[in-house]
Parts: sequence; structure tokens; C-alpha cells
Amino acid sequence: MDGALIHDHTVCRQRWWWFSSWLPSWCPTSPSHLRNAEDRILQPLTHSFSRRHVPISNGNYIWTLSFDETQDSERSRVPVVLLHGFGGGVGLWVKNLAALALSGRTVYALDLLGFGQSSRPMAGSHAQEAEEKFVQSLEEWREAVGVELMILLGHDLGGFVSTAYALTHPHRVKNLILVEPWGFSERPEVQEVHSRIPMWVKVLGKAMNPFNPLSLLRLAGPLGPLLLQTLRSDFKQKYSAVFDDDTVPDYLYHLNAQTPSGETAFKNMTVPYGWAQRPMMQRVGMLDPTIPIFIICGSRSCIDSQSGHAIHEMRPNSQTDVIVIRGAGHYVFADQSEDFNEVVLKICRDVNNEGETEVEKKEKRKEKGEKE
Repeated sequence: MDGALIHDHTVCRQRWWWFSSWLPSWCPTSPSHLRNAEDRILQPLTHSFSRRHVPISNGNYIWTLSFDETQDSERSRVPVVLLHGFGGGVGLWVKNLAALALSGRTVYALDLLGFGQSSRPMAGSHAQEAEEKFVQSLEEWREAVGVELMILLGHDLGGFVSTAYALTHPHRVKNLILVEPWGFSERPEVQEVHSRIPMWVKVLGKAMNPFNPLSLLRLAGPLGPLLLQTLRSDFKQKYSAVFDDDTVPDYLYHLNAQTPSGETAFKNMTVPYGWAQRPMMQRVGMLDPTIPIFIICGSRSCIDSQSGHAIHEMRPNSQTDVIVIRGAGHYVFADQSEDFNEVVLKICRDVNNEGETEVEKKEKRKEKGEKE
């Protein structure tokens, strides 16, 4: 690419960034609206917690919710770090946070860089650059908070970021819990893709290809909240045991009607119809074999769970468990929250205060017995 083309590309990106930055002024949202919406969705939590911006490089910050942070650091237990999926935020864990916190282990929930109340810097224009920004921001967050070792739990995009992080910083990850992870499977052959996708989806996808995935929500302006409630009415049902109003749809709207950043990064990481440009399945075999992987799937999910079994086959000498939760869809943690919490707590119970799993402790006892 010559200098003129690079200049044109840069100008085009700057113009689009300016336009997308203007869009929220047309929408009934603002950072304060998002703060209020998050306050409402977290209101049912009775266990004390804290929230703060954790500073990272270039003046950016990661919005962080934490339970029992001081208490846990004293016990030296390995904390659990929750990373949401595309379009999500810390508030969507509301049905899980209390149960995980009552285990006596520190729980962190983060808004990924570019999402929620975290900074929204200009996204990387290439898939690898965007991925590396997510990984770097997570590592800088870890250093700032002072966490030495983590149980990383990621849903959807958060599962992809968790795995990318574990590949880069394996000595910082004790367990990897992937909940309906995005970006693992490779895109099928073009002919197969087109034969499985309805014509109206192809036409809409072609028309929306130059735009971010959630552009329509912002372009709808004042009608955006109604549009979200109409298209994602299922979220109200998922959280109906906690809220009988529009708290959750309202939170989702304000999460995603802000200036796009993480959303743009996600788009730059994909190829048409949502597959990853850099599929994780090509790299997951290089993951440190001592890191146990737990893949949690919903029995009613539209996401192909075969990747979990494929990962299991790729790691014959490592612990790789595939757990299917009956009656749950892609948002396992909301659809069947009690079963999900029980599964995660069991995984975490197998990590003792020094960060050893029960298997590792048995091996040590066995070795000790053999020496004696």
C-alpha cells in the first residue's frame, strides 16, 4: 500500500470515527445514563462490592467490579475474573455474582476495553492488532490490581480474549473457563455457508457490511430503546426472576448506544456472518498443557458445541472438560443461573489456597509416598 492509499485509509477512518462519535447525541443516552442503568441492574445484590476505574496505559482505564478483594488477597486464593461477551457488561452477571462471591474467593468482573464503562479508544484496524489490544489491556489491568494468578472465565468474545491471553501469559492463568466461546471454529467453505444462510440474511449482511454490527441501534436514534426491546425481548424473560420491568433491556441499550469502540474492534476481527479472521482452533493446541480448560455450553444454544469436543481431542494429555447445561441457550449464566453457578463453584473449589488443583495435590502426595 503506497503513501497516498495509507493517507486515504486514515482519513476515511477518522471521518467514520467522527461520525460514529456524533451518533450518541442523536440517541437518548450518555455515560451518566449508563451509570444509572448499571446501578439499577446491580441493585438486587446484597453482598458488598466495589466499583472503580483501574488505570492502564495511554490514559485508558478498565471498569472493574470486585467482591472481597482485600479479604481474598490475605487468604491468597486464586481470584475469579469474569469477562463478558460481545455487547455485554458487568451487569449481566447479576444472577451469578452473589453465589460466586459467597464462596469466599475474590471475584472480579470487568468491562472489556471499548465496552461498558471502560475507555473507548480508537480500535485497531486489523484483526491481530485488535486482539492484541484486548490482551494487553487485560495484562495491564492485572498488573495494576496486583493479581498474580487468575481463574479466567469468559463468555462469547470474553472466551476468545481469555484464551488469547492464556496463550500470551500462560503463567498468569490457573484455570480457563470458556462459556459458549466465540471465534474458535473456522469459517466453513463459502458454498456451504451460502447454502445454510437464508437469502434475506445475505442481503441484509451485504448492506450492513461497511457498518458496525450494532449501527442500526444508534441510527434509530430515539427509537433505539424500543428497537432493542423488540428485537431482544428474550433478555427480559431471562432475568424475569430478578426484574419485572425494563431494567435489563435499558442497561443493554445504554451499553451499546455509546460511541462504538470494542464493537469496531470486534468487527475488525471477523469475516462475513460472524466468523473470526484468526480462528482460535488453529492456536488452542499451543496452550500450556498444565492449564485445565472447562468449556460450558447450553444444550439449546445456536452456537456449535463441537469445537469443545475438538479441543478435548487436541489435548489428550491435559484436562479439558466439556460441560453441557440442559435447558440453556447461548447466555447459559442467565438461562440456567443456578446450574451454571454450581458448575463454576465446583471448578473453583478444586483450586486450593495456594493455587493447586486437587489433582496436583494427589500427585504430590503420591510422589511423597513413593520417596518414603
